[in-house]
Amino acid sequence: MTTTIQLDQFLKLMGAATTGGAAKVMIQAGEVWVNDSIETRRGRKLSNGDQVKVGEETFTVAL
Repeated sequence: MTTTIQLDQFLKLMGAATTGGAAKVMIQAGEVWVNDSIETRRGRKLSNGDQVKVGEETFTVAL
């Protein structure tokens, strides 16, 4: 059972980014927040309950 997911993969899964490249650009541009902090590492490991915010949308990680 998977207990973590990388930030860029999560953005694609949720439809916030259409491709891995688009996710990378969003993350590096400082457009993605994880648990109320800007996150610029696309490989950031997310766990259950983490909050990811992109623009006006907030997603909760549930693996």
